[in-house]
Amino acid sequence: MRRMYLILNGKSSQRDDVRAAVAHVREQGYQLEVRVTYDADDAARFARDAVCREADERPDVIVAGGGDGTLNQVVAAAIEADAGTRCAFALLPLGTANDFAAGLDIPVDPQAALVLAASGTPRKIDIGRINDRVFVNVASGGTVTRITREADPRAKRLLGGAAYLIAGASRIGELTPTRASFSADGFSWEGQFLAMAIGNGRLAGGGVPLCPEAKVDDGRLDLMLFPQPEADHVLSLLSSLLREPDGDLQGYATRASFTSLRVDAEEELSLNLDGEPMSASRLDVKVEPGALRFVSRA
Repeated sequence: MRRMYLILNGKSSQRDDVRAAVAHVREQGYQLEVRVTYDADDAARFARDAVCREADERPDVIVAGGGDGTLNQVVAAAIEADAGTRCAFALLPLGTANDFAAGLDIPVDPQAALVLAASGTPRKIDIGRINDRVFVNVASGGTVTRITREADPRAKRLLGGAAYLIAGASRIGELTPTRASFSADGFSWEGQFLAMAIGNGRLAGGGVPLCPEAKVDDGRLDLMLFPQPEADHVLSLLSSLLREPDGDLQGYATRASFTSLRVDAEEELSLNLDGEPMSASRLDVKVEPGALRFVSRA
């Protein structure tokens, strides 16, 4: 039976369905150790503790219980502490959007997700790095990212993806483009853009396929770059970026697939790495193929 180590976001620790799922897995005979986060750096601290244990105490699977941000914190800290960790990882999706879970067909029902973590077969997936910061799903940047990052957390809980659209539409006058140059394997582009997405996974922003052709296990990352559109198309692009899972994003976007990418911007870019903020004017992006063993159905 697997030894499992659940790092549970404190905001979800009192949910009855989460408690019932933990009890169910333990009743099946699995060892499940639970650590509940309280402070902002707890998830990272718990992850470092898990991967650095002696072999006979190290968990077989570390489960991130929370949203994409919690998963990012857990994976990034674990890899930083032990790049060659023998622990596998899994996700108990408890966030607002759960984009990474949706992309890998991980159930949102807590019991089903924990049973999958306990019994599913780990497979190797890629991770991305930007200036040595790890991301697992999607990194996005540009003015749209800055504005949506500032969306009211209460609105996000109540309205989901619609909150991002409302935040962007209400501040459309602030959607000033950023000028930057992009250079990757056989690809170069320079100009003004409103948004960019670098995808290991396909979905972000509540189910929007920002990087529809990205695959977590192909040894590459996908760039979707959204140049500054004509003035009367800005709201349409914004709507497609933030609210329409079936929107034709590729009609607005320039796409590239790469193993390494360099971005030089005239000013600092606001970035969102799986929900974790970052700012920089120069980005060195690369993929690390098969760096993570992850339990999923897809």
